[in-house]
Amino acid sequence: MSYEPPTPPADLPTDVIDTLNDYSPELLRHVAQYAEKFAEYREREARLAENNESKEVEERPADLPGDVPSKATITVKEINDNRYYYWQWRDGEKVRSRYKGPVNADK
Repeated sequence: MSYEPPTPPADLPTDVIDTLNDYSPELLRHVAQYAEKFAEYREREARLAENNESKEVEERPADLPGDVPSKATITVKEINDNRYYYWQWRDGEKVRSRYKGPVNADK
C-alpha cells in the first residue's frame, strides 16, 4: 500500500475530487459502493432501452399498416362462416381492430 494519495482519473471533474477529499474513509466506501451499483443500473437501463428500440424495428411486420401500433397482434374472427385476419391492440380501456384479410385467400 502506497503512502501517496491515488491519482484521480483525468476525466473526473475537479469539483467531484474536491468533494471526495472532504469525506471520511467510511463515507468514501459508501460512495464507492453506491457508485458501483448506480453504474450497473445505468448500464442495464441503457441495454434495455437499446434492446427495446431494436426490437421495435426488427419485430414490426412488413405488412403492418402505419396507423396500427407495433404491439398489435393478429387475431382470427369468423363472420358468416368465413374466417378473417384482424390486427388487434389495446388502446387504453378499448380493444381496437383493423381488417387484414381473409384467412384463406383462395376462397
